[in-house]
Amino acid sequence: MSSEATGKPTLTVTAGLSRNAIIVRLEGELDVNALPTFQEHLQQIWELLPQPFLILDLSEVSFCDSMGMNELVHLMQHCEAGGTRLVLGGVQGVMARVLSITGLRHAFEVYARIDDALRLAVTHA
Repeated sequence: MSSEATGKPTLTVTAGLSRNAIIVRLEGELDVNALPTFQEHLQQIWELLPQPFLILDLSEVSFCDSMGMNELVHLMQHCEAGGTRLVLGGVQGVMARVLSITGLRHAFEVYARIDDALRLAVTHA
């Protein structure tokens, strides 16, 4: 049952820190009901020392609505303003379609495999 049907967020957010990147893994539905959970985690991330990279692992996102996309655009703008490079990794399936349909595929730095996104951060350490 989707979060739209239950009114409860079905998004899990976990984060980790590497030498020069914050890695945020999203699992579930990135929709209007999940935004408070996502925004709460992002607020904690902004309190960390600035890092050159913020990598979002989207490989386990099963749904993304327009509000979820709006939040990703807002995140991109926040990163650009702070000098952090936002990288989307694991972009396949649902997220690849949503980014393509919305015309935002080329607005973000996108990698189909999360390993490629992580490798990028390591090579720029």
